[in-house]
Amino acid sequence: MEQLTPVTEAERRAWQRAMSIPEFCQRYNVGRTLAYEEINAGRLRARKVGKRTIISGDEAEAWLKSLPVINGSAAA
Repeated sequence: MEQLTPVTEAERRAWQRAMSIPEFCQRYNVGRTLAYEEINAGRLRARKVGKRTIISGDEAEAWLKSLPVINGSAAA
């Protein structure tokens, strides 16, 4: 039987914050196509777990912070 490698508390918390593509899209109010475009362009980092694609909370927040900031007059 394979032994599990102990994980750090930070790794455990990061795993708990990981989300699927549909969860990411709902949380950040973006479409599935845009999410995959961002992943394919390298602007959003995702990982594979078997067949599932997941995005960590840290990667999602980094992506959000990388988006351009608009000023009040351009937000129409």
